[in-house]
Amino acid sequence: MPITDEDIAQLARDAEAAAVAIIRGDMRTYLSLIRHAEDYTLLPPFGGGARRGFDHSEEAVEAMANQFQGGEATLELVRSYVSGDLAVLVAIERQHGLVLDLPDQDWSLRVTLVFRRDSDGWQLAHRHADPLSHPVQPGLVAALARGEPVG
Repeated sequence: MPITDEDIAQLARDAEAAAVAIIRGDMRTYLSLIRHAEDYTLLPPFGGGARRGFDHSEEAVEAMANQFQGGEATLELVRSYVSGDLAVLVAIERQHGLVLDLPDQDWSLRVTLVFRRDSDGWQLAHRHADPLSHPVQPGLVAALARGEPVG
């Protein structure tokens, strides 16, 4: 069955609701909205290497929830792509909130979400998120690429 415009619209609504749930530390709601593929990969917004798989253990879910203490989020869909049973959303998660021990601030992320449809619905196969939703000077990008501390 072909992926429809309504399928993409629903994926975008679910992705937005999932972003709201995460920034509020509500991992139970997040996990009710997003099913992760067994071969899920993540390029996390704090940098570092790719992560493989999603840790559904109580400890991991609780640790992730504890990083986020509240905020708001919306999803600005930039573009979507469809091929076979794959759907890709390119978006900006416009969000602010309390993360870790930092004050309420802008936490907007550029995200690429790759969903794969199977007999049970949609599963998230890949997420790439980075905090570069605002322009950054080339010198800062170069320092980050070298792994140098900034700020």
